[in-house]
Amino acid sequence: MVWTTVLAPDIIGSVSLRRLMSQEKASRGLGRRKRMEKTRLLVVDDEALFRQLLCRTLSAEPGMEVVGVAGDGETAVQLARKEKPDVVIMDIELPGKLDGIEAALQIKKERPQTGIVILSAHSERRYVTSLPLEDIKGWAYLLKQTAPDLATVVRAIEGSKAGMVVLDPTVVAGLRPRQGSAIARLNPRHQEVLELLAQGYSNAAIAQLLKLSKKSVETYINAIYQELHLSHEQDIHARVKATLLYLESSRSRKG
Repeated sequence: MVWTTVLAPDIIGSVSLRRLMSQEKASRGLGRRKRMEKTRLLVVDDEALFRQLLCRTLSAEPGMEVVGVAGDGETAVQLARKEKPDVVIMDIELPGKLDGIEAALQIKKERPQTGIVILSAHSERRYVTSLPLEDIKGWAYLLKQTAPDLATVVRAIEGSKAGMVVLDPTVVAGLRPRQGSAIARLNPRHQEVLELLAQGYSNAAIAQLLKLSKKSVETYINAIYQELHLSHEQDIHARVKATLLYLESSRSRKG
């Protein structure tokens, strides 16, 4: 004989309600955890005052958390190993055995997903190309005089964390395409959009800056990818490669 258990409708309703409430509670908990997640930062600079000001500014920014500070490359590598920051903000010139680039390379080698924001006093192209161009995903290059511009610093942090390449606006303004290069063959509007891509702006931000619709910006970006033979790439990879081509195909306006 097979026994069949039949639940009364009010019991079924009660079970379903408890299950629904449990799922809703779990969903709220997940939402809270997501809201509480912050971008973990390691700040590395040998100038104590500059380091303190930068830490104070970033700590006050919603979604940012400074988990460590260092004044030299060796300490930065050790702290990155311990704290596992999402992004390291690194002065390019540091005392000791490791300069900023060398320390950053070591950190990226041990934990490739770490974003790197290099701070430098030099806007010349030859300093920018000291970045590892063969594997430039997740690197940003900012001028130290740009640090007071919080929006630009945050854009560099978020871009490097996402695996993009972000260049300082002053660096971009100081470059022009080499004659005959693929970048030089782009029309002026496409070059303008590419320059903003290289600065880490999102499609929506580009649309707002250029007073265009988001759809128009997407059309321009797709056309740029087509011209640079990047249309087969995923968007994040295409942005990285387009920025790299922009950097490699440009020269200093002073030159």
